[in-house]
Amino acid sequence: MSGRREDGARAALVDADKGRVWPIEPPAWAPKHFGMADVIRGWRDLRDSLRADGDGIPLSQVELLAPIPHPRRNLMCVGKNYFDHAHEFTRSGFDSSASSAKDAIPEHPIIFTKVPETVIGPGAAIRYPHGVSDQIDYEVELVVVIGRAGRDIPKAQAMDHVFGYTIANDVTARDIQARHKQWFLGKSLDTFCPLGPWIVTADEVDLSDTSVRTWVNGELRQNSNTRELIFDVPTLIETMSRGITLQPGDLILTGTPAGVGLGFTPPKFLKPGDRVKLEIGGIGVLENTLEG
Repeated sequence: MSGRREDGARAALVDADKGRVWPIEPPAWAPKHFGMADVIRGWRDLRDSLRADGDGIPLSQVELLAPIPHPRRNLMCVGKNYFDHAHEFTRSGFDSSASSAKDAIPEHPIIFTKVPETVIGPGAAIRYPHGVSDQIDYEVELVVVIGRAGRDIPKAQAMDHVFGYTIANDVTARDIQARHKQWFLGKSLDTFCPLGPWIVTADEVDLSDTSVRTWVNGELRQNSNTRELIFDVPTLIETMSRGITLQPGDLILTGTPAGVGLGFTPPKFLKPGDRVKLEIGGIGVLENTLEG
């Protein structure tokens, strides 16, 4: 996790069940501002020396930041990657990639990006873009955190490049998305990617059976499982690394299930003051509120 106390931002180990954290002391080779991205890049040298020794610090005394507060590159994202959401999105009329129901399920992964400035941490306010958009939607997404660099990675070796997983809310301005017939602008507004609450290492999550849920103001909206992914994580890594070098700390948002606001009749878009809670099994809970 990445967090902040009075002595500044720090990377730390966390035990959510115990509610304790243990700041990671920067090694001799560490840069001046040592963060979670540096932990990922140096994991092979660090992992055997990391210990949750002593009492640690109460989690309640730490301000959680996004696990990687300032990604070095755009976040890579996947559109229409759950069967139910692919049909929901096509029915909504917002889908410029499909002209009919038979086109709802993509033959190949649909890839777009979000700029790094979208990232905020748990509890931070999502900026409601008054005068820019009034069709703000939520999307719970499992995020893959790349741990080892690679290009042209075959599926059989893809998981060797995964450090772990976290949660993202792929907040989207649907009217901008529809107007421009593509997804980058409508998904890249400032604060439109809450991320967290921490990174769980890959061995802690079973993607064959992991729950994925969203509540808005206490109402369950999305309720699915990663087994419903159209393209699994190895396929996504193979696709995105073709001719492109993936780097440690790169973030891949793997898509969202049905239950987003545009899928309701009438649509249930977010309003200022709405609170969005995301939960992915084995990782944790990410909550943010739209500022008024």
